[in-house]
Amino acid sequence: MLREYYSEIIATMITVLLYLPSKKLLYYIIRSFSTKVGRRDSRVNTVIRLFNTLLTLIFVVFILTIWGVKPDNVLLTLTSVFTVIGVAMFAQWSLLSNITAGILLFFSFPFKIGDVIKIQDKDFPFEAEILDIKAFCTIFLTTEGEKISYPNNLLLQKGIVIVEKNKSSDDPII
Repeated sequence: MLREYYSEIIATMITVLLYLPSKKLLYYIIRSFSTKVGRRDSRVNTVIRLFNTLLTLIFVVFILTIWGVKPDNVLLTLTSVFTVIGVAMFAQWSLLSNITAGILLFFSFPFKIGDVIKIQDKDFPFEAEILDIKAFCTIFLTTEGEKISYPNNLLLQKGIVIVEKNKSSDDPII
């Protein structure tokens, strides 16, 4: 019985054995990049989790293909699932845009934690120090001691002036 699935079992084992070093390599690359640009661990861990999820999905598709599931069927199933999720989460599009903006802020690093920035918002302009940059929002501290949670997608849409760079930052102002 097992003999007829021998090649699939071997291919699955090889795929699983490739998955583990790929996950470690991805972790190493993201950690190296974050160390090079001086990023905080909370943001790095969020990016690592998101990329690990993507890597896991890719390897699941490989294993399904090994066991004879046609790629067209996998793609049809995935698009159906994403369509249902997309319709169900239509009201939650801002969450997805904030996560995407958080990843873009991580890789483009226009400012860092500890920088003082001024947001050029017509309705709510303010100047504050960046306390933390999370997956969904950035936390600011104003000179009056107020903590402001500001959505990451708005940080990409509004004009920002970097008033004072973090003292430990050696980066040029971008």
